[in-house]
Amino acid sequence: MSLPRTPIPSESDVPTPVTPASTYRLQLRPEFPFAAAEAAVPYLSSLGVSHLHLSPVLEAAPGSAHGYDVTDHSRVRAELGGEPGLRSLATAARAHGLGLVLDIVPNHMAVPAPLRLNRPLWEVLREGPSSPFARWFDIDWEAGGGQVLLPVLAGPAESCELTADGDVLRYGEQEFPLREGTAGLELPELLAAQWYRPAWWREARTGLNYRRFFTISELIGVRVEDPEVFTATHAKILELVRDGVVEGLRIDHVDGLADPEGYLRRLRAAAGPHCWVVVEKILARDERLPPAWPVAGTTGYDALHRVDGVFTDPDGAAELARRFGESTAAPAWERIAEACAREVLTGDLAAELGALERRAGPELASAVRELLIAYPVYRPYPGDPEPDPRAVERAAAAAGPGAVAGVRELLLHDPAFAARFAQTSAALRAKSLEDRAFYRYAPLLSATEVGGDPGRPAVSAAEFHTYCDRLERDWPRSGTVLSTHDTKRSADVRARISVLSQAPGPMDGAAAAGADPALAWTARQTALGLGRAPQAVPRLAEALLKGVREAGLRTSWTEPDEAYEAAVAGYAPGPLDLPPELAEAARANVLGMALLQLAMPGVPEVYQGSETEYRALVDPDNRRPARFPREALARLDAGAGPEGLAEEKLALTAAVLRLRRDRPELFSGYAPLAARGPAADHCLAFTRSPGLVVVATRFAHRLAGAGGWRDTVLVLPPGRWAGLPDGTEHEAETPLAALLPHSPTRLLLRTP
Repeated sequence: MSLPRTPIPSESDVPTPVTPASTYRLQLRPEFPFAAAEAAVPYLSSLGVSHLHLSPVLEAAPGSAHGYDVTDHSRVRAELGGEPGLRSLATAARAHGLGLVLDIVPNHMAVPAPLRLNRPLWEVLREGPSSPFARWFDIDWEAGGGQVLLPVLAGPAESCELTADGDVLRYGEQEFPLREGTAGLELPELLAAQWYRPAWWREARTGLNYRRFFTISELIGVRVEDPEVFTATHAKILELVRDGVVEGLRIDHVDGLADPEGYLRRLRAAAGPHCWVVVEKILARDERLPPAWPVAGTTGYDALHRVDGVFTDPDGAAELARRFGESTAAPAWERIAEACAREVLTGDLAAELGALERRAGPELASAVRELLIAYPVYRPYPGDPEPDPRAVERAAAAAGPGAVAGVRELLLHDPAFAARFAQTSAALRAKSLEDRAFYRYAPLLSATEVGGDPGRPAVSAAEFHTYCDRLERDWPRSGTVLSTHDTKRSADVRARISVLSQAPGPMDGAAAAGADPALAWTARQTALGLGRAPQAVPRLAEALLKGVREAGLRTSWTEPDEAYEAAVAGYAPGPLDLPPELAEAARANVLGMALLQLAMPGVPEVYQGSETEYRALVDPDNRRPARFPREALARLDAGAGPEGLAEEKLALTAAVLRLRRDRPELFSGYAPLAARGPAADHCLAFTRSPGLVVVATRFAHRLAGAGGWRDTVLVLPPGRWAGLPDGTEHEAETPLAALLPHSPTRLLLRTP
């Protein structure tokens, strides 16, 4: 079915494209439904944001804490308040000058319990490949012998109690549809006659024959490249867009789709030119977002890497890498990354690899494997003129140039193979890097973040400026983030950890604090990053346990070593304070990172609670209910001075968000400003328009050790400039000691 043609509107009928001044991410869940978000609207409006960014709102698995496990695309989730609750939230937001942005999940659906909650999947399991819903899912019927493997059993099928009951098959509290006409068969014949085969969950690794999200068999891939499937899965979302309830969309895991550009073009045609659309796309350091994609940009992990990196001292980072290697005998980053890719591909993703190898044939199997392992970015895209030449060269050295040339031909001329190769590549990168190698390589944990480059964590000021200039030129409406529901450590935890690149001393002896030196090192750094946060010790212990399972060296999610895991909590030290001199440097990092992200090109997102100091570890720690500093903001607005770093950050965040909302013309253009003098490298400054100057301090600990700013000056653009919030005026060559007397950051506005 093709999309209906719509008449071309006249110029006066075309809505103005939405560009949020900023977004504020809220994690919805049954304990924090639409009504709770609506209650927060007055506060969020006063904070200065222009749009609320909501986690997925469509019907999801019962009790879901995140909403990415969609069960029904046609309904807004009842546990959150249903469609009336969402529309009420939109009305309240609009009354306060706010719009809504929704996070949508086109790539996959839940394989829920009860299974019948996913009606399309239920019908496919009942009717097989002749079901009208069969086109919804990537199922390799041939590989499964005509049956979908369902990895739902706790053990081998012969050891599990399966019983027929009317028109369903029961296993414990789970039920599955019976194929018509099979209800009266004996159990062995009945099972053989179904369009699915209930199997031990361990069989998924090698026998799964449907596409899934990464390695999660409970999330089945959806074929949104099919126009009918797109229409069915997007009807409710597009209705909300047309009705003005929603003004923007975040596209989750766009790299999971067979044809991202084709999907985005169909979405743009259906949503209209006014809808703000950003994609969750992890870009490698030198990778660029495809320019033909009809989107505003990415969700902002590329910005996170640059902001984090510009506050990372390259010399200290290298010293930490040396010490970590000597203390733990861990290999270099490149070797760890390659080893993890090989492990994940041949282990966790063996079913996906097997599907590709069957398509390619046995003579090309090793080349498929080596090309996937060698791919330096998340995935190729349809229409790419060639596979990445770096990957081709590396794969050819391992599998032979002839075999790799054969795979190249498949990638260029077999669209089905190319799509599945690309989807597998994206899953491999995510699972082998973010969810394995990042947990093994720990010299500087602030660098092991989504979109990060642990082997080269530092970003020079020149590279930062080049990135910002390119962002303003090519993708000025792109998103930027520092903390999200997926970051392994919140920005403020990373800011504290990254000061260790200026002074590695606190890591002395860390690896000797237990029988597992890498875990001891990780525990020390994480504790320093978390500091004296509420419930620091149990939260740290939970994050460490998740980390060792993800690392997969001594234990794992599927093969737990109970004795080893029982000892992990003992590595969590009591709350650790940074030494006073490093605490001041951490303050400079916290405020500097916040200011750069809020003022640089793009649309900044504030994650719930991170407008103030926000220390969180990997999920589920970073998905705890939001706590809004209403009273603190009201006190600051009444004229009180900030008390402590949390209120300093809140005051800074509110000031920039309000400027973005009230004076958007200030946030256009981009030009670096250069300091001059002995401490010039410690100043990062830029202008956003003729009327705004942004100044931040880099490597504050090293700066203090060298004697401070001394006679270093910042050459301001012509005119007089008033600093916020005190209005102190500056012009021409301004000593940085006078510009930054009490704070490591400064925002300046041109005076009339």
